[in-house]
Amino acid sequence: MKIRHSIVYLMLVGLSLGLLSCSASGDHPGYEYAPQMYNSVPYEPLTQIVDEEEGTWLSSREDEKGEFFNSNINNPNRMNMREPVPNTVPRNKEGMLPYRLKAFELEEAANRTSPFEVDDELLAEGRVLYQQYCSTCHGAGGEGDGKAGEVIGGVANLKGGAYINLPEGHIFHVIMKGKGRMGAHGSQITQENIWKIVHFVKQEIQAQ
Repeated sequence: MKIRHSIVYLMLVGLSLGLLSCSASGDHPGYEYAPQMYNSVPYEPLTQIVDEEEGTWLSSREDEKGEFFNSNINNPNRMNMREPVPNTVPRNKEGMLPYRLKAFELEEAANRTSPFEVDDELLAEGRVLYQQYCSTCHGAGGEGDGKAGEVIGGVANLKGGAYINLPEGHIFHVIMKGKGRMGAHGSQITQENIWKIVHFVKQEIQAQ
């Protein structure tokens, strides 16, 4: 019993010393485990370490900025992300405006036309994108027999019925905004890639 009490006593003493050693006081700033995980060395949009002396104790040269200094001195207010010019609307690399369809009905959206010329390369890209985003529900052949589609149910068979004659703009809108049991994918897939999927569906899946 005395041995057991001694072991417990030693464990408590060790725990107490361990907790005391974690405290920061005087000239001892304390230690931080893996500081790079908490203080990003690259530019970080949501944190601004503006003190140029921050972390200099880790630096090999006294005249260089601290390791954790991540403020962009070239931008206003040392921001890393710059705000857009007032009253401007961002365009994508194709020069297209962001797709918004709040003021129009689906019938009007069906009149949208693709800005891309269909060729083998575009269809090949559309095939890859379809496999990534669509085949899970609609199946590899577009027949609504994907693994997730079997669980969810009610997935459209893109080869059947009225789906064959759907305009490209209609399919584009449904992928962007969703319809029925299909959720919106506009936040996951760019407009350019949606058009590639649309062309693949129309030119290959529905042409079989």
